[in-house]
Amino acid sequence: MPVAAVLKVLVVDDQNSVRQMTRITLEQIGIRHIHEAENGKEAMGTASLQPLDLIISDYNMPEMDGLALLRAVRGHPAARKVPFILLTGRGDRELVVKAAQAGANNYLIKPFTADILRQKIEQVMGKLS
Repeated sequence: MPVAAVLKVLVVDDQNSVRQMTRITLEQIGIRHIHEAENGKEAMGTASLQPLDLIISDYNMPEMDGLALLRAVRGHPAARKVPFILLTGRGDRELVVKAAQAGANNYLIKPFTADILRQKIEQVMGKLS
């Protein structure tokens, strides 16, 4: 069985359309266990209760943005080692540096293709198939 088929991924974005597009793209690369949250607070609730293999989170969200979520995940005993990919509409260097300093494993700039998403995940998780 391919690695992708057993991964549990949490997609966090305040825009339903982006969550759906990300879900469809993850499914195209073989990932089947996908959880969703619309902000960092909801995501922390999921991350606290579910064993996850990867978190893909938007940066710009209300209530708790992606960097605050990343810091909360890194400070949580059950979730601190979960790989984290920050999703952003801006590719500016300052944000990438802040994300790396906070413990992000990778970042992804919107919009993205299935190939780019697979590449970013494989850089963090190893080969998916």
